[in-house]
Amino acid sequence: MGTTTFSGPVVSDNGFTGDVTGNVTGDVAGNVDATSLQVPVYAATALADIADVVNTADTKVAGTVVFDSTNSKIKVATGADADSTWVDADGTNAVTPS
Repeated sequence: MGTTTFSGPVVSDNGFTGDVTGNVTGDVAGNVDATSLQVPVYAATALADIADVVNTADTKVAGTVVFDSTNSKIKVATGADADSTWVDADGTNAVTPS
């Protein structure tokens, strides 16, 4: 099967095969692959390291959720900056990357 790259809006009446990436607007219907629902896992040292990918990737925004595997806790980012604090899901135990 061949592939095609588009630069504009794409509409499909029969769905898509493979990964759909980029910005998605409008209604999304269908099934979500269960592996995409997993919470990313990072050690406490990574969360505290301002240079670690968990703090520098474009995917870090206020509300980003990760699992702190060192302390077995869900952490939530308070902002998008590399030095934005991570807090436990209940708002306690702040870790500010440095």
